[in-house]
Amino acid sequence: MQLGFLLWLKRLKSNSLLNRQLCFSTGVLVEDPWSLFLKDYYSHLSKICLEECKSITSLQVFDVMHGSVNSSSRTAKTIHGPALKLGFLSFGKLGNYILDLYTKSNHTEYAEKFFLHLSKRDGISWNSIMSMKSRQGLLNDVLRDFGLMWNSGVLGNQFSFAIALSACAKLVNLVLGKQVHCEVLKIGLEGDAYCEAALVDMYSKCAELFDAKRMLDSSVNPDTVSWTSMILGFARAGLTAEAISIFDDMQKAGNQPDHVALVTILNTFVSQARLDFASRLFSKIPNPHLVAWNIMISGNLKSGNEGEAIKIFRNMVSAGIEPSRRSLGSVLSAIATLGNYQYGLQVHSLAVKRGLVSNVYVGSSLLNMYAKCQQMEAARAIFDGLQEKNSVLWNALLGGYAQNGHPDQVLELFMHMRSCQFQPDEFTITSVLSACASLQDLDMGLQMHSSIMKNDLKDNLYVQNSLVDMYAKCSSLSDAMKIFVGMSIQDNISWNTIIVGHVQEEQEEQAFIMFQRMMSEGIAPDEVSLASILSAAANLQDLCKGMQIHCFLVKYGLEHSLYTGCSLVDMYSKSGMVEAAQAVFSLMPETSVVCVNTLISGLAQFSLLKAANVFKCMLADRLRPSEVTFASLLEACRHHSELYFGRQLHGFILKLGFPLDDEFLSLSLLGMYLRLNDQNNCDAARLFSELPLQNSTIIWTVMISGNAQNGYGNEALQWYHRMRSNGVLPDQATFASVLKACSIVASLESGQKIHCSAFRIGYDKDELTASALVDMYSKCGDMHSSAQIFREMLTKKDLISWNSMIVGYAKNGFAENALSTFNEMQQAKIRPDEVTFLGILSACSHAGLVPQGEELYNKMIHCYGIRPRADHYACMVDLYGRWGFLGEAEKFINSMDFEPDSKIWSTYLNACRLHGDEIRGQFAFEKLSRLEPQSSCSYVLLSHMHASLGNWDSVDSLRRKMAENGVEKFPGSSRISGYLTM
Repeated sequence: MQLGFLLWLKRLKSNSLLNRQLCFSTGVLVEDPWSLFLKDYYSHLSKICLEECKSITSLQVFDVMHGSVNSSSRTAKTIHGPALKLGFLSFGKLGNYILDLYTKSNHTEYAEKFFLHLSKRDGISWNSIMSMKSRQGLLNDVLRDFGLMWNSGVLGNQFSFAIALSACAKLVNLVLGKQVHCEVLKIGLEGDAYCEAALVDMYSKCAELFDAKRMLDSSVNPDTVSWTSMILGFARAGLTAEAISIFDDMQKAGNQPDHVALVTILNTFVSQARLDFASRLFSKIPNPHLVAWNIMISGNLKSGNEGEAIKIFRNMVSAGIEPSRRSLGSVLSAIATLGNYQYGLQVHSLAVKRGLVSNVYVGSSLLNMYAKCQQMEAARAIFDGLQEKNSVLWNALLGGYAQNGHPDQVLELFMHMRSCQFQPDEFTITSVLSACASLQDLDMGLQMHSSIMKNDLKDNLYVQNSLVDMYAKCSSLSDAMKIFVGMSIQDNISWNTIIVGHVQEEQEEQAFIMFQRMMSEGIAPDEVSLASILSAAANLQDLCKGMQIHCFLVKYGLEHSLYTGCSLVDMYSKSGMVEAAQAVFSLMPETSVVCVNTLISGLAQFSLLKAANVFKCMLADRLRPSEVTFASLLEACRHHSELYFGRQLHGFILKLGFPLDDEFLSLSLLGMYLRLNDQNNCDAARLFSELPLQNSTIIWTVMISGNAQNGYGNEALQWYHRMRSNGVLPDQATFASVLKACSIVASLESGQKIHCSAFRIGYDKDELTASALVDMYSKCGDMHSSAQIFREMLTKKDLISWNSMIVGYAKNGFAENALSTFNEMQQAKIRPDEVTFLGILSACSHAGLVPQGEELYNKMIHCYGIRPRADHYACMVDLYGRWGFLGEAEKFINSMDFEPDSKIWSTYLNACRLHGDEIRGQFAFEKLSRLEPQSSCSYVLLSHMHASLGNWDSVDSLRRKMAENGVEKFPGSSRISGYLTM
């Protein structure tokens, strides 16, 4: 079409009439065909330009872009060509129209070239070029062009000054703005609405609110732009009450703000976190637009008012406003934070209805909501249903699996992500490293570390923190420290991670050192670091350090925080300061189940009654107890009189619907019944038969261990045989428990059979099982086998195995071997405890090694700081008395810092019997009979002493006295299974 037009134009130009001059300036146009055509064509092109300019806007209002910039640019070029050939650009307004079209199309290069080739640049053309640069943010260029315009002799109009003042406002250039204001006054444009609005905006954005208000007040009829600029100025200055007051004045003046003004003011209030004023303003909007609703929803969401954000969304839907992608994304984020799964389903349905569920932004929000609501199957369904997948979606699903405790799925999804050619970013890496830490998969963690190095993410702070956490949780603190030390920036999370790592690895002293380093580098501790270091103090039972950390909490205002408050309660409880723990708990403004559990666990160690009272208060506060709550209370039931309370707890557990297939709770219940030893463990056996965990090694082991600890060795062996017949394989703890049962019944044959089973399964070299074997053989008298197993142990770090050998040698009469083993133990740097010295003192007593026994006793007190128990005193009395040092034994008893018990007096009485000392024996008898008046032990020992000395009258007198006092002697019994060898 254009080609045909140009051919026709060429033919028309061959006419001689076409050479006559066309004068638009005089308004006289020769009425010939060519002149008429040019006039019509000029008008036609001008009309096209004007219509296209009106249709263009560079503002995105209400999330909609009006007009097509690319189409307008093509239109400008199409008009530009014929206009240039016909010489239309040398006169009239068409040149300005084309320039305006170029500038509004944001075609900077063409606009600037066109502007430079204009033969006459008036105020309109300068305004077009300055407006374009203002929209593009080239504010300094705007002011430069404004100066060039003036220097060229063009004064401009009100629009020119408005553009220049807008640039000064955005640059906050008050000095230049005032200069432009002076020129406005000189030209006489101060009363123009555009200039007034621009001046109010400039002064308000430059924080000159007094001048801005003076300009507004001096205006005869300020427009909406002026009012809006004034309101925004006060709002940005934090004077929100004044801003609302001006808004009310604006309405009283009869100037109703449009949607753009309302949205702008509303957004300013929200950005200033003044939701109260934003809500007041929003309530005054008669028919809020979608954008206003979105601002209120997202504003409340960012301020942590998730419930209010959901309420506003509901009101929006009720008002008939269709939600946009932004609306759904914001409300889904609020739902995710609150974990409101049911309402999340409703919003999901609404997204399906609106056809937005396939949108990536809405889809990622839905996925995040389901993940935060712990509905990972639904989250995966959303992920699989989206055709387009980006890194945000992959990371959202990976993060959901990681946060919900599914580390295996994290690694599986990561492999799938890599197979789809998606490159991991820092968010991907942190999720995968978190999974490696949870699984303690150091190999996979090392692979991820290599990937980090390849993808040049080694300097990313989030990635570095995740690496430190992964290495620490994989028990590789040395590598964690290398990463930590090599970090160029260490934030609170970095320090918290390394401190927590040391606490988890039971390196509490090093944790304190790291905490002190953090403080010395000016990093203020937060809740996590203080709670972690409190746990270190609790583990060490270091009350002094714990109280120092308490002072830090007070200093930083965190003593009543839920997280650190729980840690304080735990620290004081473990340090034995129960009253302090209760005091801290009582001052906490809010509590949680975890915090109450901490207090119950601490109180239960000292008083079941106090722990039960806290439990009652917990129920009164409508806090639902957890498995940990019941486990702590059941653990506190230690006496037979507390069985009824334990049964009540059992009933309450069933009433609340806790499943008994949970090993943690089942073990606590079984332990309570076994510990209280009711009806020969019948209650425990009945509960065991009701449990669905018949294949659990731990449950069977508890039954075996409980019977063995209660002295029911044969029953423990029966439970072991039932376990094997049910096809359940034993573990180290099982073998240790059943071997103890063999020791109780002195059944060497059963012990040997179990030894064979441990050998076949491969646990015979395990330190726990080997220690139990050493103990079993020694108690069954087979010291040869006991010594052989002890020698074959791969590691001997366990004190129990050393004690078993020393006590076994001592009880079986091999004192020299006991002393030799004790010396080996010292050479192996194994620190002895009170049991060790009990065995070695017993060995000295049996072998008559009185000087050595005295030396070891003094060494125990002065070198190892072990306070003697009643057993140790009895051993020393036996050591002196058995070998005839009755005077030394008597002096030793008199030097004791507490009243001797019956065991010490019976030991001394037996020594008097052995050596025929009737005077000291009679004295010991009197002491013993006062302590145990119904025990026949004292009568029998004194009777044997009189008989050995031939004093039969005293024997008869003693027997009559027994009868008068109602003291009965029960016949003894013994059983020997096995043999004594060395």
